[in-house]
Amino acid sequence: MKKILQSIVDFLLFSNVFMALCAVAQGLVTFYLIGAKPLPAVLFLLFTSTLGIYNFSIFIGRPKKLLKSATIREIWYFKHYRLMITMAIVSILSLAPLFFQISMESKIMLIFLAVISFCYSLPLFTLGDKKFGLRNIPGLKQFLITLVWAMSTVLLPVMESLHAHTTNVSLRDITILLAKRFLFIGALTMPFDIRDIFHDYQLGLKTIPVIYGEKKAYLFCQIILIGYVVLLFLFRNNGFNNDFFALTITAVLAGWLIFHSTIEKNDYYYFFWVDGVLILQYLLLLLFNSFSFKL
Repeated sequence: MKKILQSIVDFLLFSNVFMALCAVAQGLVTFYLIGAKPLPAVLFLLFTSTLGIYNFSIFIGRPKKLLKSATIREIWYFKHYRLMITMAIVSILSLAPLFFQISMESKIMLIFLAVISFCYSLPLFTLGDKKFGLRNIPGLKQFLITLVWAMSTVLLPVMESLHAHTTNVSLRDITILLAKRFLFIGALTMPFDIRDIFHDYQLGLKTIPVIYGEKKAYLFCQIILIGYVVLLFLFRNNGFNNDFFALTITAVLAGWLIFHSTIEKNDYYYFFWVDGVLILQYLLLLLFNSFSFKL
């Protein structure tokens, strides 16, 4: 029984299914905060695109031979290599019917994000005798990941809800929502860069931890989470309401998990606990919504 449960957990985490569910949860957070009914086409798009792009990125970066320092995730992934390629292909192909169910504005945005996502890993550029992708440009790796996540989980639900006339949200609040999602996702991506600091250094990736060091990276995370909490207070001028407390708790928890993330932590810590905050955020919103208190 323990082996079966372990196999299920490994599959969910290392096949990127859990990450795709995190994207869906963030889409649901956006629908909830703007007071709109969740649109199935948007949620399916977030799931399939995240699953396909993440598996594609790992496929592109596949080493010819696994190193002795390979992580649990890398070992599992390439042990189930054919299954992962199949999942990536099916996910990308399933985007076609979903793509035609959204507005033209959303189509243009998704094409833009898809180009960024694929160019992120592909060695499209040449400098001397070296080939590199967008993630090799100093400081760009984390920014691109955060940008794609923020735009897809905020703007896609907002644009489709406005197109379907199921919400009425101001440009000011859309901007605040996008900014705070950008800060929150940015903070959560930092532990992965801290964990990979030596690996990124060898690959020549100029991430924030590589450039400024591990301690400053931790401090930077806490600062942007404080900025995130400030924006929570400003969104829709709601002040200290249920949503504020639910989202602040997840920010505090994220800060604690980030502070305790070290190179020694295994993949389960990062891919379940750290990424899991993205799902917990939506669950806490639902929980706090069941109470009626307001300050």
